[in-house]
Amino acid sequence: MNKKYDVCAIGNALVDYEIEVEDQFFRENNVEKGLMTLVDEDRQNTLLALVEGKVKKKQGGGSAANTIFGMAEFGGKGYYTCKVANDSDGELYANDLIKAGIDTNLDPNNLYTGTTGKCLVMISPDAERTMNTFLGITTDFSKNELNESAIKDSDYLFMEGFLVSSPTGLEAMKVAKQMAQESGTEVSLTFSDPSMVKYFNDQMKEVVGEGVDLLFCNIHEAELFAGVEGMEAAKEAIQKVAKEFVITKGKDGALVFDGTDYHDIAPFPTKAVDATGAGDMFAGAFLYGINHGMSHAEAGRLASAASSAIVSKYGPRLSQNHIKDILGRI
Repeated sequence: MNKKYDVCAIGNALVDYEIEVEDQFFRENNVEKGLMTLVDEDRQNTLLALVEGKVKKKQGGGSAANTIFGMAEFGGKGYYTCKVANDSDGELYANDLIKAGIDTNLDPNNLYTGTTGKCLVMISPDAERTMNTFLGITTDFSKNELNESAIKDSDYLFMEGFLVSSPTGLEAMKVAKQMAQESGTEVSLTFSDPSMVKYFNDQMKEVVGEGVDLLFCNIHEAELFAGVEGMEAAKEAIQKVAKEFVITKGKDGALVFDGTDYHDIAPFPTKAVDATGAGDMFAGAFLYGINHGMSHAEAGRLASAASSAIVSKYGPRLSQNHIKDILGRI
């Protein structure tokens, strides 16, 4: 389409604090395992104090951000719209984007007053991620942060489902979608997490509206959104609201619908260490693929290999050696 960006994404900007914990940590501290839970700053600080010295890594994160980083690692050109504060975490976040070659609305020298959002990514021995998130200033992410020219100059708009939990975030999604549709930019959406579909289903359906061009979700999210059970019922329901879609199935691979045909995407066997960002990376690699001459089936295989590489290591980023290996295998 000859636009400046492959993807313009909007989403929450969170600095991820990656921490390894044992299962008893969840029981002892009343943390719901396997879900993303929104918490206030005091609760998050309490948990942080309990894991002092165990933080393995800090880096810029958030669902849509991980997708844009993933796409950029393969060589795609992205723009990320978000909101961080003028604290050390905010500066780290803005500089992470710049270093990755991702254009953004953020200026590291002129950030917002407040507290940057943080996500405690607690990784248990079974490699499952449990997130406790204090949104901080990203709670106030709104249509005011949108860059209309970046949306219009992108092949795809990509929106993360986590934004529906905030009234201003929900409005921003609807405004961004309208901007995209008016300029011929394809609209893509990820449900992000089962909790968003479970507790904010009405808001999610507001965003989906009459439909989107490309939807990413896992099988559990698809079932919750549609109020059905099983893959057959889920894919039929999702096909009514998405021209194209990807339903990921964890270790069982994924199902891709290209608008005409279904493609079963086989998993790449791996030893799971940390599932953080696997779905985000799948979306990033897939978006890279379909923007760079791959069929949906080919992009699905690339995305499957990329998400497999992500779960075999700690953190949601791949090195250039990982990228070369994945492209070699595909």
